[in-house]
Amino acid sequence: MKKALLIIAIVLVVILISGVCVGIVLKATQKVENPIATIKIEGYDESIVVELYPEYAENTVANFITLANNGFYNGLKIHRVEDTLIQGGDSSGDGTGSPSLSDLDKSIEKGSEGDDLYAIPGEFQKNGYKNNTLKFERGVIGMARGDYTSYSSSLKSESYNSAGSQFFIMTQELASLNGNYAAFGRVTSGMETVDSISKVETAVDEEKNEETGEVTKKETTRPATDVKIESITIDTHGVEYKKPKTNEVFDLYSWYMKTYYNSSTTHTD
Repeated sequence: MKKALLIIAIVLVVILISGVCVGIVLKATQKVENPIATIKIEGYDESIVVELYPEYAENTVANFITLANNGFYNGLKIHRVEDTLIQGGDSSGDGTGSPSLSDLDKSIEKGSEGDDLYAIPGEFQKNGYKNNTLKFERGVIGMARGDYTSYSSSLKSESYNSAGSQFFIMTQELASLNGNYAAFGRVTSGMETVDSISKVETAVDEEKNEETGEVTKKETTRPATDVKIESITIDTHGVEYKKPKTNEVFDLYSWYMKTYYNSSTTHTD
């Protein structure tokens, strides 16, 4: 009787171990589909479809997904068009804005005391993320960020970790961006729409000299007629992506006042 029970116990253990091993093998070999972003642009029939690559920039992808799922990008402008790229995703519409924590977490009241502006760590090689080897070729999507090193070479970290919500899509390869910005996906269809947007007419600003009355014209990279994002939707294939890690937005004004005028004035605009 004891021998029979021992044999049964051994068989059960073997079955259990086999089940665990099969589960581990399946998990290791089963490919998880990458999230797919569909960007609809007002006035354009073909959407821009982008495969996102969390294997290169996990936190950047999580940030993009969370903002998109919360409707942050809906109605925002493509505010910059050039031969090499198009750029959008700024709530101010001119490239100067940053998202706030309520854009990530709907439990935070918009404009409340805890609704601070935020940025995300830059997941690229110059900032220590060696696994992001994705190059800025045609169709690659990347995160825009600030560059404060023109004020001081000591502000590299503040520059590298200043991305928020603005993204750009390449129309041409630009090797100078490689390792300096976070690339996090690639267009799989809809490049015709990207190309068309990159070729729209841009606005010309006029500046008048108050002393001479002379008017000078300045070419811009801003579309003359608004190009708006209708919506960005994400298919995560059932995978749950957590809210991204964030850091405080660098306050250049306060830094400047403290550095050059020994003032602790905080910029609150």
